Amino acid sequence: MERHEMEAFLTLAEELHFRRTSERLGLAQGRVSQTIRKLERRIGAPLFERTSRKVSLTPVGEKLRDDLLPAYQQVQRALAEAAAAARGTRDVLRVGYSSAMVAELVLKAADRLTALHPHAEVRIREIRLSDPLGPIRSGQVHLQVTELPVREDDLVVGPALITEDRVVLVHHRHPVARAGAMTSEDLADTNLITYAGDIPAYWLDYHGPRHTPSGRPIPHLVADNWQEALAMVGAGKGVTFGSARAERYYARPDIVWLPSPHRPHIEYAPIWPRAGSGPLVRAFLRALNEVAPRHPAAAPADRRSRTPEPAPSR
Repeated sequence: MERHEMEAFLTLAEELHFRRTSERLGLAQGRVSQTIRKLERRIGAPLFERTSRKVSLTPVGEKLRDDLLPAYQQVQRALAEAAAAARGTRDVLRVGYSSAMVAELVLKAADRLTALHPHAEVRIREIRLSDPLGPIRSGQVHLQVTELPVREDDLVVGPALITEDRVVLVHHRHPVARAGAMTSEDLADTNLITYAGDIPAYWLDYHGPRHTPSGRPIPHLVADNWQEALAMVGAGKGVTFGSARAERYYARPDIVWLPSPHRPHIEYAPIWPRAGSGPLVRAFLRALNEVAPRHPAAAPADRRSRTPEPAPSR
């Protein structure tokens, strides 16, 4: 099949309208019709049903479209990459991350992507906890890997890539540090450090409970970011929650990281705009799945649960 025949067929299969097809291809409408008829004669069967009101694919046409489209898209990508190489330009993918362990995963996926697509460049940036969804909505990043839950109509949430045990961070002289554990009821006797900013209410509710299981109110203090929360815990002003593996990045002599088995695990997943994703986004999502850990923790948190949970991990 000649390239112009493939383009005419696939464009008509998408538009299902001869005039719009001719306008997209920059060809006379009669030329499009002639190309399709010639293709049908070669195949020996109609590819489209034509009436005065509509154009639709026949079963043979549907099969040809499904078989041709992936190959055509691959050819188009190859030509685009070759043209970019000739111009000395690179396709740039901007990726956000929300914690140090997520940054490790993103960097591994970036290495894998650029190995497969040498003319692609991945630029990563940390997403501020005070504005977790602003950069992706403004186009500053094409996708990001972040803590769940995310329940936004304009964003797609991929499968969880990292599942971590939740721990509680306390001052080393706090009574529960000596006890070696903190119960849900203990939270009523201290300040729980949460976060300020343009953060969805359901996210704050999930990560920062307002009451203990028995109904006692839990006092809250507000930090602008994770480093400030650590400083507040180190100064004995309250406690906060994090993921167990984060201790290797943020360990301090004035803070003790205690198990929190009564709380659900923390999950990190990719999110991207529902309005659409380009081939680099899809390729990066595949790379993320390939490099993600293969040992999920037991009993992961319910991603759609609205049960309030303690403060966020970084």
